[in-house]
This record gives sequence, C-alpha cells and structure tokens, in this order.
Amino acid sequence: MSDEDRIRVLVVDDSALYRKLVRDVLAQIPQLEVVGVAADGRIALDKIEYLRPDLITLDVEMPTIDGLGVLKELKRFPHPPGVIMLSALTGAGAEATMAALQLGAFDFVLKPNGANVEASTAALSETLKQRVDAYLRRVVRTPKLVAAGTTHHPTEAPPKAREEPKPPHPAALKSALDLSFRFPIEAVALGISTGGPPALTAQLPSIPKDFPVPIFVVQHMPPIFTKSLADDLNRRCQAEVVEAADGDEVRPGTIYIAPGGHQMKVERDGVRTRIRVNNDPHERNCRPSVDYLFRSISHVYGGSALGVIMTGMGDDGTVGCKLLKRQGANILAQNEASSVVYGMPRSIVEADLADLICPLHDVGREIVNCVKRSRV
Repeated sequence: MSDEDRIRVLVVDDSALYRKLVRDVLAQIPQLEVVGVAADGRIALDKIEYLRPDLITLDVEMPTIDGLGVLKELKRFPHPPGVIMLSALTGAGAEATMAALQLGAFDFVLKPNGANVEASTAALSETLKQRVDAYLRRVVRTPKLVAAGTTHHPTEAPPKAREEPKPPHPAALKSALDLSFRFPIEAVALGISTGGPPALTAQLPSIPKDFPVPIFVVQHMPPIFTKSLADDLNRRCQAEVVEAADGDEVRPGTIYIAPGGHQMKVERDGVRTRIRVNNDPHERNCRPSVDYLFRSISHVYGGSALGVIMTGMGDDGTVGCKLLKRQGANILAQNEASSVVYGMPRSIVEADLADLICPLHDVGREIVNCVKRSRV
C-alpha cells in the first residue's frame, strides 16, 4: 500500500505515555500512517488544520480545550476527520464520552489501568485495533465526495467498475402493516453496539409513555457507561429508562438497559417476570451479550416477543434471533445505509431472519406499530 492510500491519523492526548502507547498500536496497522501527535485540544485543532488527518484518536480530558471542545470545533471544518475517543473508566469520563458520541465521535476506547506498560499496551492494542478496523470498513462502505481533483481521497474506496444495483431485500419493502403476527407482542428485545448511543437517542424518544410492553436493551458497553447512557436517555424519553438491576420486577412501558460488564436475562417468578443480572461468562466476546438476553426472552416470552437488531460490529444476536424465530417471533433489522457499522444487522439479514428491514429514522415508529398491530 502506498503512502497516499493510507489513512492519516493524529494522536491527541495530554499524557506522553498514552501518546506513545496509541502511536505504537496504530503503527502496527498497515493501512494507517500516524502523521502527528498533540498534547492538548488547542494544539490538536492547529494540527488538524494543516495536517488534514482522516482520523484522530482523542482524549476526553485535556487542558486548554478538552475532547468535547475539540469535537464542537470540528463542526467548522469542511471535511472533519473521524474521531475515536479515549476515556477513563470513571463517572465523569462516562458522561463526557456519552456527550462525545452524541457530538459525532465514531466510538470510544477505555484507557486501560494495567499494572505495567506491557499489560496496558496489550489491552489498548486489542480494543483500539477493533475500533479502527470497524472505522476503516465504514469508510470504504460510505466514501466521501471530494471536490476538485482526479485522485481519490485516502479514506475513499478506489473507483470501481459500474455495477448493476442489487434489488432491495423483500423485507426492506415492508412496514409493520405488511407483517402478520402469530401472537400479541408482550416484550421488545433490542441488541445494538457501535453507533448505538446516538441511534438510541434518535429513536427511543418516540416510544410513548403508555407503551404497553417492556423493552430490554443490550448495548455493548463497559460498566459505568451504561448507567450514564440510561440516565441520558431517561432525560430525553417519554418512557422511563433505567439501568437494570438484579431482581427488578418487569413493568410495561419501561426500557431496561443491561448493565455493562454483566449479563442480563429475564425469568418467571410466579405470575411476575424479573430481571436477573449476573457475572455469567462472556458470549461472542460480549458481556452484556445480545444472544444471552434473547435466549432468556425466547424462554419467557417465546413468539410473543419482537426482536430488534441495530447498528454494531460482529454477529451477537444472530443465535438469539434464530431462537425467537423458531417460536414465531418477528425480527426487525436496521438497514445498511443508516448503520454506523453493518455487522450485527447484516448477520441477521444474511441468515434470512429479518421480517422487516428499515432505516434508523423508522425504527422507533415501526416498533410501536408492530406492537400495536399485533395486539389488535
């Protein structure tokens, strides 16, 4: 790969140690070229101006101008770079990171607290490479338009020969009005990952306060961050949004966010349904895991559930959706064009599990319509 084809990256962090760690990790990725580093937000903005990076790794907490300040300033750039945040595992760090995602950051990586440099480098390397890989795949899928000039932008896919457009998937031509429901929907189970917080913020406020069924959400996130997400969504939504706790009695009209770092499932307790939160092993390298939740949803609600899979890396949720489909449940998937990362929804669609495929802006409305139509 020539230097012109590489993704240009700027590393921004007030810690010299983390600037070196991040730079060393990025140097191992052939598609990338680290073009500079910056120790604070003000220096970063100056370097973005003349280095024109395609991607920046951005510390949340910095002097002069912090990560949120940089994100706000990036809005004035005609072609702002993509942003991956680096955040500390603290309450303040979680709140700031949630705000960063709402401001357009692609994703975030936790700063490891390993006892030595080797442990920190290993932890950071694994997660950062995953995020960068997802960003690179997204950039190739959605190339930018370049103004004048004959060469393609480094973050664009190379020009391809003209291809015949693929016919739309049959499930993409439907709405809730076109679906048949074997049972009244009694619960909605939703799985989501990369790109999730802004997507949930865009759609969950459309769920009415008197929604007749509970909604269970697995958003791939570490501890503390899911509490910040739930609190932020609760301020924005008509329905109550909570981070689930072990033993919670399930109530209609409540949205339960699985706590980061734990598994969440539902169980029957006599005539009641309760949430169980535990430290069962990771599934699909995830805790919380969509498959883990959906498996319990299939046991408790069977075909009376609606499965929803939205933007995210990997294929977590596919096995769970298969279990739901076997019992007669319907599955809704977010479409490719509106997904930040089309991994989880793609897996659902390619496994022929999706009954309805829709863009992000229709997800909330279709959930409401599916529940309403199933209960007529």
